[in-house]
Amino acid sequence: MLDRLKNVPTAKYIDVTAITPTPFGEGKTTTTMGLLEGLGKLGKKVVGAIRQPSGGPTFNIKGSAAGGGLAQCIPLTPFSIRLTGDIDCVTNAHNLAMVALTSRMQHERNYDDVRLAKSGLKRLDIDPQRVQMLWAMDFCAQALRNIRIGRGEKMDGYEMDSGFQITVSSELMAILAVAKDLNDLRRRMARVVVAYDKKGSEVTTADLEVDGAMTAWMVDAINPNLLQTIEGQPVFVHAGPFANIAVGQSSIIADMLGTRLGEYHITESGFGADIGFEKFWNIKCRMSGLVPNAVVIVATVRALKMHGGGPTVKPGIPLAEEYTKENLQLVEKGCENLIAHIETVKKSGVRPVVCINSFHTDTKAEIKLVRKVAEQNGALAAVSEHWLKGGDGAIELAEAVVQACSEKSRFKFLYELDTPLRKRIELVAKEVYGADSVTYSDIALEKAKAFEKDPQARKLGTCMVKTHLSLSHDPDVKGRPTGWELPIRDILIYKGAGFIVPVAGAIKLMPGTSSDPAFRRIDVDVATGKVQGLF
Repeated sequence: MLDRLKNVPTAKYIDVTAITPTPFGEGKTTTTMGLLEGLGKLGKKVVGAIRQPSGGPTFNIKGSAAGGGLAQCIPLTPFSIRLTGDIDCVTNAHNLAMVALTSRMQHERNYDDVRLAKSGLKRLDIDPQRVQMLWAMDFCAQALRNIRIGRGEKMDGYEMDSGFQITVSSELMAILAVAKDLNDLRRRMARVVVAYDKKGSEVTTADLEVDGAMTAWMVDAINPNLLQTIEGQPVFVHAGPFANIAVGQSSIIADMLGTRLGEYHITESGFGADIGFEKFWNIKCRMSGLVPNAVVIVATVRALKMHGGGPTVKPGIPLAEEYTKENLQLVEKGCENLIAHIETVKKSGVRPVVCINSFHTDTKAEIKLVRKVAEQNGALAAVSEHWLKGGDGAIELAEAVVQACSEKSRFKFLYELDTPLRKRIELVAKEVYGADSVTYSDIALEKAKAFEKDPQARKLGTCMVKTHLSLSHDPDVKGRPTGWELPIRDILIYKGAGFIVPVAGAIKLMPGTSSDPAFRRIDVDVATGKVQGLF
């Protein structure tokens, strides 16, 4: 398709991001669906691209990520469970690499070089203390974060510490998101660093001769899945990396198709502008070559009140009355968080559009205040009732996006690829998060210096890992914090995806399941076979 469409003019390109969310989320996907529907009401040919939801959140606290109300991606059940099996393909390809690694370690321990040579193998001498990968599972399984494998007899594997990460945090999911075609996917699959040998050299999937078989698992997953909004606009659903622990974008392939099939193409980045948009801006756009014409920042009065000092917001606990009654003081104070995200988007040279995602508890005075703050800080602003009214409720938002797209974009990256790693991290920390400085653990500093000397590593993108619940590394700190340091505790390398991954704070690659997970309410109508209880 891309070959057939290579001479077609590209659509206006819009990214949807948000302010720092509450644990419930502020409706980015709902807004994305609503904006698609709203542009449809204006007679525009519009295409969307979103990520496939992980089974972890779907069966845990947040539920699916299809949108809501009259602004949804449908059909809900296949969207939320299995779809065409892309996530299963990533899981299997990832775990195949771990099978190749652990079996190789066992054979090298048990066999001498002559015996290995008869099998066509050379000794890799893998360091069990420097295995970089974990096993993958697409559920929130905190009990599997740290495990001991290979226990038993000599032929029962290599005994060592290991663990699991959620599939959407896998480097392979990131590869699916950034690959441009099957040839690119195949090349990237061979560059995945699985471990290091005892001399400190990389051991890759190509060294284990498993890269081809891994690609075989992924060969169908490279094709985007085509769904739609409730009102019939086409939506590509492809790739599913989280934004706090991964790149947080739907696929480049989906965006390359969408920008050639319509007049407007809307993509969505995970969590707030400090996380998802920053990676869209400095990683995805750099890799795809696509330049956004507008960026939508989703804000809710509820989240602004939380950032203004409102009571703690936690799933399973009823919202305090401050969130359902007018409180202009909390909203005004919380707008400091909104301003930070507006400033981040403006640094990219793109006009931000603040979408006030309206709840029935919002008052006219509260909405007027948010609109005023947004406009005073250089953004367009629009109230949207897409959840309640579908496309009819998103016409004001759609008109604001059309206006933003008509303005000339002066897009620029925050840093160039020749910028040293620690300088890049400092730029993101100061210019996006608002930190005063950056500190490094001993191991992180050692790795940073090594990567800065490595000619290959210097060309890689920088994919920050940080909590999505705060502009800082501390999820409990709300608003727009000042006077703080960003602690980098480790730095990972994803050579297949093309990232160096600095890890800030105590972030985990495997989330945990709550005491009241969504799976308690999901069931099947045995008479019809229909799944019930998804949301």
